[in-house]
Amino acid sequence: MILDDGATILSSAIRLAAPLGFAACGEYLAERAGTMNISIEGMMITGAFTAVAAASATGSATLGLLAGAIAGLVIGAVHGNASHRLAVNTFVVGLTLNVLALGATSFFNESMDLTGHQVAQVSIPVLRDIPLVGEPLFVQRWPVYLLLGLIPLTWYLVERTRWGLELRAVGENPQGADVTGIRVNIRRRQALLWCGLFSGLGGAHLAVGAVGSFNDNMTAGRGYLVIAAVIFGAWRLRGTILGVALFGLADAMRLALPAVGVKLNSQLLIAAPYLLALAAMVLVVRRTRQPAALGKPFTRGIV
Repeated sequence: MILDDGATILSSAIRLAAPLGFAACGEYLAERAGTMNISIEGMMITGAFTAVAAASATGSATLGLLAGAIAGLVIGAVHGNASHRLAVNTFVVGLTLNVLALGATSFFNESMDLTGHQVAQVSIPVLRDIPLVGEPLFVQRWPVYLLLGLIPLTWYLVERTRWGLELRAVGENPQGADVTGIRVNIRRRQALLWCGLFSGLGGAHLAVGAVGSFNDNMTAGRGYLVIAAVIFGAWRLRGTILGVALFGLADAMRLALPAVGVKLNSQLLIAAPYLLALAAMVLVVRRTRQPAALGKPFTRGIV
């Protein structure tokens, strides 16, 4: 019985952490470039709605997943152009996009009759039979396995390529990077596009992977949890993914504890992932150093 409960909690944790993981890979990259991307919540909720709408229209959850990723990419492009080309404060742009996305998706959800679809579940032979961890790890919706490739790809791009070196340079010293010929705002916009693409994919996976339908405000602040995970991870990808795993586990416990007979205040359980994120930020942020130019605009004309 205990093993079954443990496997159920682990499976729920992976299912709930996967959307955060996609978005975290994007947010990590954006923040290393010096952009505190507040609009990640808007990217995720737009990706979620677009995925369900596209899946309903085409009958394909896979096409819905792709459409959700593209929708997030569009939000990233809007954010980048507004904050860099139009020189609007990036935090104002991010919060505005979040509010707009929440309102627009709720409006269209009420106006449209959407049919739910869900991507296929993949079961890996032999590995699924491993006691305790086999079924939670190796019987999942197939986009979860994309995440296993995306994490090392993100690390490689940031740490082992010239593009990643330039990206880190504009996050640490944009004026110095500019002197060497690096197009600072172009790099930052590219980072926002990457963030939008995979945040949209994270929201899409939540809708057509984990849930199978769209509900108003279904991301419920998960974008802010992603930002907290990057801070928790001290702007390192390994720590960021650890933070995502902890927040996913906290969310899974919220669902699992009542099911196994543990009675706790329901509102406290709902708030648990966010309380954990707050505690993690308070404990970690004082002992780490963020990218020196994080959140600071680069104002050497319009690129």
